[in-house]
Amino acid sequence: MSTWLTAADDDAALEQLHADGCTDGLPVVLPTASRVDRMLVAAGIDRELVIGEMGPLGGAATVEKIAIAAVMAGCLPDHFPVVLAAVRAVCQPAFDLGEMQGTTHCIAPLLIVNGPARAACGGIASGFGVMGPGHRANASIGRALRLAMINIGGAHPGVSDMALHGTPAKFTFCIAEDEAASPFPPLHTSLGYRADQSAVTVVGVESPHSVFFTGDADDPQSAERLLDTIAKVIANPGSNNSHLGGTAAVVVVLNPEHAQVLAHAGHTRESLQQTLSARAVTPRATLAALNTKMLMGTGDVLPAVRNPANLHLLTAGGPGLYTMVMPSWCAGPHGNVAVHAEIELNQVCAVPWVRQEA
Repeated sequence: MSTWLTAADDDAALEQLHADGCTDGLPVVLPTASRVDRMLVAAGIDRELVIGEMGPLGGAATVEKIAIAAVMAGCLPDHFPVVLAAVRAVCQPAFDLGEMQGTTHCIAPLLIVNGPARAACGGIASGFGVMGPGHRANASIGRALRLAMINIGGAHPGVSDMALHGTPAKFTFCIAEDEAASPFPPLHTSLGYRADQSAVTVVGVESPHSVFFTGDADDPQSAERLLDTIAKVIANPGSNNSHLGGTAAVVVVLNPEHAQVLAHAGHTRESLQQTLSARAVTPRATLAALNTKMLMGTGDVLPAVRNPANLHLLTAGGPGLYTMVMPSWCAGPHGNVAVHAEIELNQVCAVPWVRQEA
């Protein structure tokens, strides 16, 4: 059971949360008992159930503690199934959450939502400005995970979160795939889910790197030029992926226009993974001239993505000039791979007794 704090009034309560390091630096919704109880209705499971352990301090992520983070982040109860699934995903050993929270790299968890939950959980945005402000569900869900990582995982800047610069993505980073606009099957189906299931994929990545490209589906050379352009951004010679062996995940978010160019040329998600992995390479001599002390891998040409399955492609954003690439950290015991979890919708909805505020 969580320890409940008391304060003279709302202003004092908010200041106490800031003073205790329980916020991300922005104002939060006060997690009163009744607000947390309403959030727990959406879970339909015991509040004391432990979803997992969150590093670096090994805090037990109970359903109640996750609900507190969701309330503080501004989530609606409809958002809570996605938050629970995201916490379940990052608590998997393969995500290396403790190491990821403690690294000096500017890595943040990107949440990618697929399936019916995109609409059922508060309308998670997938179009224009998908990674920016103005989308309540996206902002609140991603922020809830971050607040759980702070308050359950114990990550505090300069103490246990050692990112040299951090990134705005550490406040919140949650998107949905635009399945309707995509010419390819939904991302989660490539991970073993049915299209009618809901899932969240979580990848530790940097903030998006822009890929500028002009072309059209009727130009037979457009697809090749677009692939070369994306590959060069993936193989950024300053990225960890290029220097540290290419064993980690990379995310490519195609805008719908670019996705259509590639599909019109006959590409599938699998062929794009293979082609981009093969082209996203840098000569060893080029990297050695830039960085002599941390250069891993063998051969004269070093790949930024060694395993094509670790290159995750999806469609989102507005149509136009830009596609986005998110490099990763490329470290940790499990190599900074993607994890995923099913989003469990339509759980038990019995209304619990709600405590009255004092």
